[in-house]
Amino acid sequence: MALSKVAISDAVNQAIRRHGQETYPHECCGALVGTTADAESIVADVVPLPNTTEEGPRRRFLVRASDYRLAERRAAEIGGELLGFYHSHPDHPARPSQYDLDHAWPTFAYIIVSVADGKATDLTVWFLKDDRSSFEEGSIHYGENPHPDSAPAVHR
Repeated sequence: MALSKVAISDAVNQAIRRHGQETYPHECCGALVGTTADAESIVADVVPLPNTTEEGPRRRFLVRASDYRLAERRAAEIGGELLGFYHSHPDHPARPSQYDLDHAWPTFAYIIVSVADGKATDLTVWFLKDDRSSFEEGSIHYGENPHPDSAPAVHR
């Protein structure tokens, strides 16, 4: 069964929003780590990553191989796995762009936070279709502790 839901704690939600606001007017990016249960990704931690794109961080982000390995190490440290990535869209909707589609990897969750005039607004999650033709919007479950076996441990 394909994943279509993500559970995030209030701490993870705030960490993603805060990162987007701190980097505005540039895009932020980071990794989502946690576990998967019952076709739901349970995000227990976020790993903010540097936006090292050379295309202009206002509209693009790049996750380097070394950052990917860092995210996998963090996931292993908490007994989880790399579930996907998040990034911000400064002054644009929290919907994936063509660039996002062109650079997405299957099986990952992609959280996008819209940051309008420096304030984080909408937060959405997307999953790449199996045929890689487009994304499907998923649902986000918010809560202080979205899963009884996960404890938020947000790294900054």
